[in-house]
Amino acid sequence: MAPTEYPTAWDHPPTRRAFVQHLVLIVLRLVGWIAVWIGSLAVLVVFLSPGFTLLFVPLLGYAAFRTVLQLAYVRPSLQIQRVLWEYPWQLLADVPRGRARHPSVEEDEMWLELENPEEPGERIPLLFLSTMRTFWWMRRIGTARTKPELKAEIEPLWFAGDPRFVAVVAASGRKGDAPRRLHLLYQRTATGRRGIEPTDRNASPAALERARRCGAHVPDAVRPHARPH
Repeated sequence: MAPTEYPTAWDHPPTRRAFVQHLVLIVLRLVGWIAVWIGSLAVLVVFLSPGFTLLFVPLLGYAAFRTVLQLAYVRPSLQIQRVLWEYPWQLLADVPRGRARHPSVEEDEMWLELENPEEPGERIPLLFLSTMRTFWWMRRIGTARTKPELKAEIEPLWFAGDPRFVAVVAASGRKGDAPRRLHLLYQRTATGRRGIEPTDRNASPAALERARRCGAHVPDAVRPHARPH
C-alpha cells in the first residue's frame, strides 16, 4: 500500500519506525549531553586544580544548555505522535513556501502554505513558530539562490494534519517510501498560551474534535459550521 492509502499515518509501518528513530535520537542526545556534563565536572574535580575552573565553565554551560534543549524536544515529539494517530499522510508537490514574511501574517517566520481541507481553494499559511530544529528546513525552503537539489529534498512534502490547527511535515527517506525529519507545525491560536484565544476557523465540529485529540486548543463552544453559498 502507498503511504497515503492508510487510514492514518500511524498505520503506515515505516512511519512508526521513523517516529521511534526520532525519539531514540532525542534520548541518545539527552543522555550524551548529560554524560558530557558529568564527565567534564568529574575531570575538573578529580584530576585538575581549581585554576582550570574558568576553562571548563563554557563547556559545562553549553552541555547544560543542550541537555535542556533536548528535554524541550520531548513534548513536541509526543504531539507529533498524536497527530500521526489522527490524520493520514498526504504527499504534496510544489507547496508554496518562503523564508520572508508571508503577506497575510504579522510574524516574520518561514512558512508553508496549505489548502484548507474544508474550503477548497483557500490557502492557509503554517509558520515555523518554534526555533527548534528548523535550520535543516530553512536551508531547503531556501531562496531564489538555493540549489535545486536542496529544494528537491522536500519534494514531495509529507503532510499530516489540519493547517488550521496543527500538523506534521516530513521529507522523504532515501527510497521515497518513508518519512524522515518529522517536524511539528501549529497555529499560534492552537497553542493554549496565556493571552491567545483559540479560534474555530470555521471548522466543522468533527474537524475541531479531531484537532483537539491532537492536543490543539480549540473553542469549547462550537458555532455552527457555515459554508459559503
